[in-house]
Amino acid sequence: MATTLPPSLAFCELLHAVPRLGAVFVPLDPRAPVRTEARVTVTEPLAGVEADVALRGRMDPDAVHTVIHTSGTTGRPKPVELTYGNHHASILAAADALGVDPADRWLCPLPLFHVGGLGVLIRSAAGATTAVLHDGFDTERVKAALEGGEVTLVSLVPTMLARLRAAGLAASPSLRAIALGGGPIPAGLLDWAAAAGVPAVPVYGMTETSSQIAAGLPGRPLRGVQLAIADDGEILVRGPMVARGARAADGWLHTGDRGRLDRSRRLHVDGRLKELILTGGENVSPVEVEQALLEHPAVADAGVTGRPDPEWGEAVWAFVVLRDGASATELREWCRERLAPYKVPKRIEPVDDLPLNAAGKLVRDRL
Repeated sequence: MATTLPPSLAFCELLHAVPRLGAVFVPLDPRAPVRTEARVTVTEPLAGVEADVALRGRMDPDAVHTVIHTSGTTGRPKPVELTYGNHHASILAAADALGVDPADRWLCPLPLFHVGGLGVLIRSAAGATTAVLHDGFDTERVKAALEGGEVTLVSLVPTMLARLRAAGLAASPSLRAIALGGGPIPAGLLDWAAAAGVPAVPVYGMTETSSQIAAGLPGRPLRGVQLAIADDGEILVRGPMVARGARAADGWLHTGDRGRLDRSRRLHVDGRLKELILTGGENVSPVEVEQALLEHPAVADAGVTGRPDPEWGEAVWAFVVLRDGASATELREWCRERLAPYKVPKRIEPVDDLPLNAAGKLVRDRL
């Protein structure tokens, strides 16, 4: 008898079955163009002791377990090979960040083919805890799960939490942490969470590091993580969770993110290096301008980029999704009170929505 499983449950079956076949698990975005077709045929299922022995024989820490594609927020998604050892180190790092409770129920409304969603499944399996899966993010459904005491942990990107705030999310005694990552977090969103008793924990990580490598604001490096800052301000990462193929000749992962370490060796992330806008000889971080705009009560979302300008080389342009009416003049005046003059957008355009990928991250090069 044939049965059809919900997408998330079918994904879970494959995640645990494929390694038992001696194969590498390669989840793909179902919305991406189909270039090839892959099939797996099981002729004789392994079971019991035979299966366990076969699996243990393949669990070499250096063996590739998964190939995950990056989210493609700054270009074409690229494949990253993650080994059993990478995932194991990531499990320990996540436990360091958020702890592990046998009663944990971790809600994941993120895409499972990205490392943020996949990590929830792997960590829950390793800790013998429960993963609660939603096939996509639905504001009211997630709100009900959080407020109703159904879960203890949840992974969200900032856009998702902002939508929950707009929907009136209230604190729940059962919810012990919201792992909040995948993009810049507006200060106003964290201030609201603290005031509302919503336990948001900023996390920083990427596909090449098998998920989280720092937690808190500023970020505390997690177990096994080494951080350094290059001369140009680029964040460098080293540790057992870093994919082999992502390491440069010097042994470090060059993240492409710009940041700094304070006296306590905590990490401050300032945005992407190559996203800097050069206007009149001054560098402008789009993230800083976005955060200023997002503090305005009428702005639901914002995206900032540089546009060619005959006088300044590049001009700062902003695109905003508005909750209420607010003029471009009003928003520029708001920015002038919070930013240096050269960082104030030369133009602000209202739009219905911003280009986001499946994980809810801004795809800046499509602005």
